[in-house]
Amino acid sequence: MNLGSVRQWHWISSALCLVGMLLFAVTGITLNHAAAISTTPRIQTVELTVPDSVLSGLVMPDDGAAPLPAELRRWLKGEHGLSIGGDAVGEWDDIEVYVSLPRPGGDAWLSLDLDSGELLYERTDRGWISYLNDLHKGRNTGLAWSWFIDLFAVACVVFCLSGLVLLYRHAGPRPSTWPLVGLGLVIPLLLIILFVHS
Repeated sequence: MNLGSVRQWHWISSALCLVGMLLFAVTGITLNHAAAISTTPRIQTVELTVPDSVLSGLVMPDDGAAPLPAELRRWLKGEHGLSIGGDAVGEWDDIEVYVSLPRPGGDAWLSLDLDSGELLYERTDRGWISYLNDLHKGRNTGLAWSWFIDLFAVACVVFCLSGLVLLYRHAGPRPSTWPLVGLGLVIPLLLIILFVHS
């Protein structure tokens, strides 16, 4: 591979990684100091009664696990602005259905009494820092974000390896190149050996 190709791989991968690397670097700091960053969660609670016309259409699944029926989800969205995805699986029994609705930066849950129709919904929002931290960890972010993280990691590997090739090609007149690269390995290794205890 010639030097021009390596440069091209390097700048393309750096352009693809720029925003993601900034995001992951900043959230690395916020995650490392999560205990020092105080937030006040915002909690939204909704209590309502599902009408008999909607309640009567509910049928308990055979295996005790299934999403809420589309009619109930449409009613919740249309009447109360509660958006419950069709992929959110509820835990059903003879008494109630419970749906856990985790998401980045918070979570939510819904409980419906199958006899009385009383429904309780609670949503917790822990703020933007928590949201970005969960994106960093891939927590409750779904398949698309998981694929993005994997592809972003591959682009970062290409960026680093092409950078290493460029360092090798241009290290001759720069005698400090390899000592600095060595420090990048030795410093974290020493910190792990001396200060990180399992």
